[in-house]
Amino acid sequence: MNEAFTWSLVDEYIEDRLIPRDPALDEALDANRQADLPPIDVSAAQGKLLQLFARMAGAKRILEIGTLGGYSTIWMARALPEDGTLVTLELDPRHAAVAVANAARAGLDRVVDVRVGPALEQLAELDAEGAAPFDLIFIDADKPNNPAYLTWALRFSRPGTVIVGDNVVREGAVIERHSTDPRVQGVRAFFDLLAQEPRISATAIQTVGSKGYDGFMIGIVNG
Repeated sequence: MNEAFTWSLVDEYIEDRLIPRDPALDEALDANRQADLPPIDVSAAQGKLLQLFARMAGAKRILEIGTLGGYSTIWMARALPEDGTLVTLELDPRHAAVAVANAARAGLDRVVDVRVGPALEQLAELDAEGAAPFDLIFIDADKPNNPAYLTWALRFSRPGTVIVGDNVVREGAVIERHSTDPRVQGVRAFFDLLAQEPRISATAIQTVGSKGYDGFMIGIVNG
């Protein structure tokens, strides 16, 4: 049996056993497809994993760098208490509009703050506003800027903050040090920064599933 086909079937099995169908999440994916957004949302199993990270961290404040249509946003926001906040940053105004509508449809518009524009500019604005530390930070935007996003994530952290980075294996291309792909080099620089940064303890896991072969970085900010 084809490996990728098997991975997708196993994801379907996991979702069938452990992740009940959710109309708001299904509608968000439908809205993303209808708006012709890139089909690069996390899988349902990965979304549930992010939600569990948020619950484990007791998160009241979440920062997401890279919104797309807000599918992962909804997963994480549902882990927040009523007075919680999720700030999510999206470059493309059209994508952001879809995310705002999806969050509203899920009843999360008072919890989710979608900010539009280049993420590095939005992060600087958050800093100028004196934003309080976040409990969970999910980095899932343009990979060449991953090192800069990590630097900002640490700035917006406190001891115990959980930082997660998506797409850090890239079908194994991360080990290709001479790669000409700026996304690969961005992820490699991200790992280099993690390796020398004493403020965070991190690991990475390889993943397979309906989204193919990739991986997550998972770290916790040291006390």
